[in-house]
Amino acid sequence: MSGIDIAPDARGKVRDLYDLGDQLLLVASDRISAFDYVLPDDIPHKGAVLTQLSCFWFELLDGVVESHLVSSDVRDLPERFRPYADYLRGRFMLVRKAQMFPVECIVRGYLAGSGLAEYRRQGTVCGIRLPDGLVNSSRLEQPLYTPSTKADIGDHDENISFERTVELMGTQDAEALRDLSLKVYATARDHAASRGIVIADTKFEFGRVDGRIVLADEVLTPDSSRFWPGDRYQPGADQPSFDKQYVRDWLTANWDRTGEPPHLPAEVIERTSQKYIAAYEQITGRAFAY
Repeated sequence: MSGIDIAPDARGKVRDLYDLGDQLLLVASDRISAFDYVLPDDIPHKGAVLTQLSCFWFELLDGVVESHLVSSDVRDLPERFRPYADYLRGRFMLVRKAQMFPVECIVRGYLAGSGLAEYRRQGTVCGIRLPDGLVNSSRLEQPLYTPSTKADIGDHDENISFERTVELMGTQDAEALRDLSLKVYATARDHAASRGIVIADTKFEFGRVDGRIVLADEVLTPDSSRFWPGDRYQPGADQPSFDKQYVRDWLTANWDRTGEPPHLPAEVIERTSQKYIAAYEQITGRAFAY
C-alpha cells in the first residue's frame, strides 16, 4: 500500500495532518522539499526515517524539554486508520494538539549555508557580528540562536531578530524559546558527537499545551538539521553530509530556481535515501527497519 485513502485535514511540505480533536495524527510522507519547493520525486523510506529519528530524540530529550508525542505504536491508531497500519507503521505520530508559536527556532553551531554567505559579505550571521577570520564550516565559539518566520509552501522563511520575536510573542516566551532551543541543541550535539556526528545547525518548532511549552513537529532529522560525519570534519571547505544537502547541491547545479523544480536522477534519489538511513543508524545505534 502506498498511502491511505483518507484525505488529510492539512498538508505540509512533508507531513499530512489529521485532526482527531484534542490530538493530531501526523503522517510523514516520502516527499522532499528544497529551497522551499516540494520536489516531484519521493525519497524511499524518508518518512519513516524522519518519524523514527524524531521519536528517538523525543525520548532522549525527556527531562530537558517536554514534547507533544503521545504514541507511535500502531496499536494506538484510531479505528478508522487501522486498515492502513502496514503503511503507517514507523511513519506516524499521535501528538497532542498544541498552539504553535509563530517562529522557527534555528540554532547554528557552525558556519555554513546562508550564514556563511552572509558572513562572507559583511561579517555577520543574521545580523550578529562574528569574529574575523572564520572560514567555511568553522565551529562557532558559542552557538547562535537565529529565529525565522514560518513561510507558506513556495514562500521563503525570513530571518528575524530576537527583538522581533519579543514583539511577536512577548519577552517571557521569546526568552523561553531561545533558552530551550540552545539547551536542546547542546544536549543533542553532545549525544551526536559521541556517535561520530556533527550537528552543524538545526531548526526547532515549539507550541503550548495546557500552558506549558513543548517541543513539536519533527526534531533533529536530516530534513531539519545539517549533519556532518565527525571523522571527516575539516574547517575551510564544504563538508560531506548525511542530510538533503546532496539534493540541494544537485539542484543548484541543474536548476535556476525558476518554474517548477526538475525531477531528480535515480542515483540522487537512491543516495539521498541511503544518507537518511545512515544518519538514523549512526545517531541511534539501531538498525533501520525497512
